[in-house]
Amino acid sequence: MTAIGIIGSAGRMGQALARVASDLGATIAGGIDAGGDPVALARGCDVLVDFSSPSALEANLAAAVATGTPILVGTTGLSPAHHAMVDAAAAKVAVLQTGTVSLGVTLLARLVREAAERLGTDWDIEIVETHHRHKVDAPSGTALLLGEAAAAGRGITLAEAKVTDRAGLTGARAEGTIGFASLRGGSVAGDHQVVFAGTGERIEIGHRAEDRTIFAKGAITAALWLADKPAGRYKMGEVLGL
Repeated sequence: MTAIGIIGSAGRMGQALARVASDLGATIAGGIDAGGDPVALARGCDVLVDFSSPSALEANLAAAVATGTPILVGTTGLSPAHHAMVDAAAAKVAVLQTGTVSLGVTLLARLVREAAERLGTDWDIEIVETHHRHKVDAPSGTALLLGEAAAAGRGITLAEAKVTDRAGLTGARAEGTIGFASLRGGSVAGDHQVVFAGTGERIEIGHRAEDRTIFAKGAITAALWLADKPAGRYKMGEVLGL
């Protein structure tokens, strides 16, 4: 059985991973949290799964590279500098970095990209996401992933089109932009809706996570897929053959 090392083992996702691993044909080799040694953990497992924090990413990637251990990075709130670190590590070891480990959302992103590609810029794109009161970043990593899918469908980058702040007198909506709205409250595991609003008609596609277990199952599935891959940067879509 594939042995998985969990970085961020005491967090919500870390605990969920430990609960579902055996059902999917994996074992948990161990786990660490803040102050733990990622190198020692990497030496004792076949693949690392990181759901810790952006501040820990550099050390975790370095541990993966030093030991030649594939690593799945599910930590959200990453900056361009963090993505540069991922690129550098992926030149030496297999790295799957993703804003979501949900298999359902991964498929949703493909549908969003296809819709954005086929509909013109006179169809406005808005992304609405809701999460529990404890989430610290906004928009969510999943919302940004969906925004990137929409932007790719239009042949642009998300940075060119993203709008996250509409407080005050902002004026009319600029054509071609991709808007985000973030709601926080209660214990919501994660709701995401992508709205394509045309003149006189609207298309809405989305995903609702009813149980955090779906993310754990997706992460374990992805980790098992990644464990024997050569160096490179991979995406969740590849896990589903998309």
